[in-house]
Amino acid sequence: MKLASLLTNDQVVLDMKADEHWPAIVELVDHLESHEFLKTCDKEGVLEALHTREDQISTGIGSGVAIPHAFSETIENVIAVFGRSKEGIDFEALDNAPVNFVLLFIVPKKDYHLHLQTLAAIAKLFNNREVRQQLADAVTRDEVLAILASRPSRVCSEK
Repeated sequence: MKLASLLTNDQVVLDMKADEHWPAIVELVDHLESHEFLKTCDKEGVLEALHTREDQISTGIGSGVAIPHAFSETIENVIAVFGRSKEGIDFEALDNAPVNFVLLFIVPKKDYHLHLQTLAAIAKLFNNREVRQQLADAVTRDEVLAILASRPSRVCSEK
């Protein structure tokens, strides 16, 4: 399964409003809820899991990229959302640089093994400067999805 297959147009936010770490995560989770990818009854537990994860160490991995992620007992499939901030978000990243790209994902607890595969694939994809530049230059959500689909970014094996 490619990373792009986890996303639809409604799971791409081209102009994030938040300029700080935690509000950015809340903005993306709110987006998932408002577009019915995440049930309202699951939202609080997901936010709590994301907060617990962020308290361990920031998921801002450097080079303008953050990958907030958590597990959920209540969701059935991986849920993801991609957010872009032209201004940059203070994400307390490892390199202290502002974050322009946030890929938030939630993994069902039962699929724990997908977690590391997904993280590794995303990190590898966003380590590519050309990909980051193309994503920065993209005008539409379709363009973002096409960029992500054009790259080898296998996140998990098919079941």
